[in-house]
Amino acid sequence: MPIDLDKTEEIFASSTDLTVGIEEEFAVLDPQTLDLAPRFEELRDAAARLDPVLFESITGELISSEIEIVSGRGDDLHDALARQRDRRRRLFALAAERGVALGSTGTHPWADYRQQRNIDTEHYRRVVEGLGYVARRNNTFSLHVHVGVQGTDRAVQVCDRLRPVLPLLLAVSASSPFLEGQDTLLHSVRSQTFTKSFPRCGVPDAFGGWRPFRDYLELLIRTGSIVEYTQVWWSIRPHASFGTVEVRICDAQISAAESEGLAALVVACVGQALRDIDEGVPFDHPPHRLVEENVWRAIRYGLDGKMIDLRRGVEIPARAAVDALWAWTEPVRDEARIDAALDGATGAQRQRAALLESGDLREVYADTVRETMTTYAQEVPA
Repeated sequence: MPIDLDKTEEIFASSTDLTVGIEEEFAVLDPQTLDLAPRFEELRDAAARLDPVLFESITGELISSEIEIVSGRGDDLHDALARQRDRRRRLFALAAERGVALGSTGTHPWADYRQQRNIDTEHYRRVVEGLGYVARRNNTFSLHVHVGVQGTDRAVQVCDRLRPVLPLLLAVSASSPFLEGQDTLLHSVRSQTFTKSFPRCGVPDAFGGWRPFRDYLELLIRTGSIVEYTQVWWSIRPHASFGTVEVRICDAQISAAESEGLAALVVACVGQALRDIDEGVPFDHPPHRLVEENVWRAIRYGLDGKMIDLRRGVEIPARAAVDALWAWTEPVRDEARIDAALDGATGAQRQRAALLESGDLREVYADTVRETMTTYAQEVPA
């Protein structure tokens, strides 16, 4: 549909701060081999017949061996989590009935992208025809979190302030060390495959407000660079249709508890940025090149490495940088009762340690799938 930026302004004007929507992407798998299985359409059609609530909550992604489940708009984080838990339970029950397994790591460890069938929708036909190899190569799985923000200026300014936070969210969420049957030595090869390949992706510029951002979008539209707003694939963006800030940097998480903790942290970051904006807290926008330096460190080393403290210009342990993020978001977390518990090893760390112990990549992935199938299927995660 045509991009209507006047309508976008109206949507943001009527938006409510800190509503929450959660989107989780899963690999659709053969339960015996754990190979990717092109069965999205089968699950979708079964949901249409058997579970209208679930049918309204699942969407297709680029390949037929991927399925996304969305919470819809929750009044706050707690409401969104309750909605998502119900929809997950329905999805995993349906998958079990149909003899389908679901996996949740940022990449499938050994699948060949050349063997994956793309789903047949106008949007994804456009993506594949427009991007060719870049699109076909992108068999990845992620967690997206939408947070309501009232006003276009405030939404753009939240995105501006969270630019240097994006590498920390990636490091905490990294769960994709394996691709094409090998240990890539990266912690998030998903990000290298997607974020570093797609156009208009990764860390955006700091725009300062809606007018410069709108000017940029109008240039893209005028020059035929985009025909849909969602062709702006940045790791954080104001969402034109929902009146939200959408954070898109995170890998999919092995367990439901990890996914929920990460969603909570994202909501806390958006909420704290909003508070700082409204209170006039000063902020120095770091250069794009320095934020990207930390993105690379997150991709390569995750929480095992170091980040650059962009204010002081020195290296610090990545975990210390995350601790500083906890401290910054404490006022909003306390006020909104947000528990963002992410104290353990990341998915990438856990998978790599398991591979060192067993030496069997398929066994490592099977363990992650068992954890995913157990925890996401629960009404309330353990």
